[in-house]
Amino acid sequence: MKLQRRALLLAGLLAPAAAIAEQFAGKYNPLAEQVADGLWMVRGADEAIGFANGGAIANSAIIATDAGAVLFDPGVSREHGRALGALAQKLTGKAVGRVYISHLHPDHAMGAAAFDPAIVHALPATRADLERDGEGFSDAMYRLLADWMKGTAVVLPQGDVTEGQAEFGGRQFRLMALKGHSGGDLALLDEATGTLLAGDLVFHDRAPSTPHASLPDWRASLDRLAAMPHKLLVPGHGPLDRDGSAIAQTRDWLGWVEQTLHDAVAHGLDMSEAGELPIPPRFSTLKAARYELQRSVSHFYPRLEAELLPKL
Repeated sequence: MKLQRRALLLAGLLAPAAAIAEQFAGKYNPLAEQVADGLWMVRGADEAIGFANGGAIANSAIIATDAGAVLFDPGVSREHGRALGALAQKLTGKAVGRVYISHLHPDHAMGAAAFDPAIVHALPATRADLERDGEGFSDAMYRLLADWMKGTAVVLPQGDVTEGQAEFGGRQFRLMALKGHSGGDLALLDEATGTLLAGDLVFHDRAPSTPHASLPDWRASLDRLAAMPHKLLVPGHGPLDRDGSAIAQTRDWLGWVEQTLHDAVAHGLDMSEAGELPIPPRFSTLKAARYELQRSVSHFYPRLEAELLPKL
């Protein structure tokens, strides 16, 4: 009998994780804050993905329409997606009729397993990213989250999103096809309320993550978001942005990381030394700053060393 890779991975979970899973009784309990008329924000934990938080670290948004609720970013697992769907029905009186995935990362995308793929929409670039990396992300999430991930499979969105105006259930949206945090980053402006759903192109009081980042593309996308008139901004992580500061804060962190790591390589620091460099006081309010600096070192250092260090 040929075993599936998922079965092999589950059988090979480390003993401590297995012991935790045996006692597992966790349940997602997402909470929503109404931030505008017919629009709610669901906050994720300002932490790294871990068993204790069930991977529920990304923000989601719920929008009421006549044709059903719109769910922007369905969470990390099938059970997380189901919990968000139940919350959307409670808030709006209607089941989820459309799901948007902002980008490929599992904390935003894998909860699509709770929904019919026919109602799941994303940029073509995001579908391609999920086809390439989805199974690898799934394996990693099963290792990290164990029982939280039960029944979760990679769902490829069947609805293509294109730049421009979109309508669902009588509600008008402006969709933006961007990139930089990943190869395909969807942002959505709810025109009725002027609320911009930015996905992980914008972090607020939480340090940005960079595993698939192209910093020039990211900055160009931030320029476009800043030029889009809006009243409120829901970031991919962190609290609601009411004063317009989150885009500039994200840009500032990315610029600092890029220059700091460039200088660290030029001065001969190794990766461990670069990860312990001082973080400027202006970033003192950012959650996970040290964690994300060290992750960015791992993401960017090999390329920078290849570019900057002399060939032997």
